[in-house]
Amino acid sequence: MKRAVVLVSGGMDSAVTLALARAEGFDCHALSVAYGQRHSSELAAAERLARDLGAHQHKTVHVDLRTIGGSALTADIDVPEQGGAGIPVTYVPARNTIMLSIALGWAEVLGAADIFCGVNAVDYSGYPDCRPAFIAAFETLANLATKAGVEGTPLRVHAPLIALGKADIVRAGLCLGVDFAQTVSCYQADADGRACGHCDACRLRADGFVAAGVADPTRYR
Repeated sequence: MKRAVVLVSGGMDSAVTLALARAEGFDCHALSVAYGQRHSSELAAAERLARDLGAHQHKTVHVDLRTIGGSALTADIDVPEQGGAGIPVTYVPARNTIMLSIALGWAEVLGAADIFCGVNAVDYSGYPDCRPAFIAAFETLANLATKAGVEGTPLRVHAPLIALGKADIVRAGLCLGVDFAQTVSCYQADADGRACGHCDACRLRADGFVAAGVADPTRYR
């Protein structure tokens, strides 16, 4: 089996991404990043999902982005209940660049030529690092900056959900056996992983289940 590093946050998009990578025959090495986010329940969810969805192993790397702040997820800034104009305050500066860089390093160590991430450019909150142009640029960087790339083993960055709406993601996950009740998407979930039901992440998630015609299994506070 070909090895792949799969970024798993604990949310619904990364869970479906892991399930898709497994369905494509990859030996998946799940990677989560504890970056100083508001709650640890999503990391606990990531560990459960990696186990339940058949990852070969699961690793959590710690990078404390609270030391630079700049986001409602890593600083003492209130999480808004509705997104406004422009890039929202829940955007975490350089988060996806950092996560993909760690995944890239681990992929080299493992001899894996494939990295999967669950970024989405359709039903997303306006984050610049969730766009196809970012993924393409990072793949170019990966092949310029690594021993594997320079020596002729191309590295590929897969973002299989990037053009899907949330309803399509829900349908794909159900077909692949993803238990969405085990996922945590809320920006301010409590210690038990229960969602607030008001933030952008909760709204997009709930709308996806409604559009898919599926009962919402999310546990709310």
